[in-house]
Amino acid sequence: MKNIPFNRHRRLRASAGMRALVRETQLHKEDLIYPIFVIDGEQVKNEINSMPGIYQLSMDNLGAEMDEVVSLGIKSVILFGVPFDHDKDEQGTGAFHHNGLVQEATRLIKKQYPEVIVIADTCLCEYTSHGHCGVVEGEKILNDASLDLLAKTAISQAEAGADIIAPSNMMDGFVAAIRAGLDEAGYEDIPIMSYAVKYASAFYGPFRDAANGAPQFGDRKTYQMDPANRLEAFREAESDVEEGADFLIVKPALSYMDIIRDVKNNFNLPVVSYNVSGEYSMVKAAAQNGWIDEKAIVMEMLTGLKRAGSDLIITYFSKEVARWINEENQRG
Repeated sequence: MKNIPFNRHRRLRASAGMRALVRETQLHKEDLIYPIFVIDGEQVKNEINSMPGIYQLSMDNLGAEMDEVVSLGIKSVILFGVPFDHDKDEQGTGAFHHNGLVQEATRLIKKQYPEVIVIADTCLCEYTSHGHCGVVEGEKILNDASLDLLAKTAISQAEAGADIIAPSNMMDGFVAAIRAGLDEAGYEDIPIMSYAVKYASAFYGPFRDAANGAPQFGDRKTYQMDPANRLEAFREAESDVEEGADFLIVKPALSYMDIIRDVKNNFNLPVVSYNVSGEYSMVKAAAQNGWIDEKAIVMEMLTGLKRAGSDLIITYFSKEVARWINEENQRG
């Protein structure tokens, strides 16, 4: 046996210190973007049944949440508004109201925590009575008629102080319309974090509870992508790059790590993966049943997203991950 040649790869795995020394992919707190759901009302802190540990927060509870976010070292948040049903209409006008939920939450955060990057989710579905991401005629979602409303929403969010506009509607031409609207309004320096590659996924289920935005008829398959398609992602991302996107989001994350790598390899923009609600809830449910080690699973999962090509990760695990990283740093 002594004369058989082979490579000793285990030399670089012999201790925790050695493994850390040669580790190729690192997950940092700066990589994390934490989603926050802002709801109408006062003294509201509703835990979302299908997303343990995630809450709908009224404006008067937002400060306490942000205190924790900042204390953990999380640098970026993305805001979603959850209006009352009676405030919704067919056009989703609450999305671009001067005193809308995302707008008011943005003002509060930028006033009290100016160093935090505020990303505004730019969509209509939470604000429309029909729950779709655009203007509806009968049961058809109208593409071009939706673009002006999306641009108006983006402008109102920029006026409120949003650092980044993140349109998630998947209408054709939405980046071009929003870029033109922002530039014309004097916000040419505000970047667009486009949901460039967004699949019509079953993994969004718990988010419907969080944002109270489930469609009232049909589904979103005419504007979100077919999960079976890969080449379509190139076309979608390429269009958004040409139209002026500054970041490219791939959503969901875990079942689309090949797409994350494709986007990273083919476009010279920061790539953001969205570790969505269903992915979060499955891990939480398994952990609560004692079936998995939650910390180990989450850190492996998010490290895998980084390895696949994600520069940034939108994840509901942001606070836990930041806390675990802080603990590791203290021990180190």
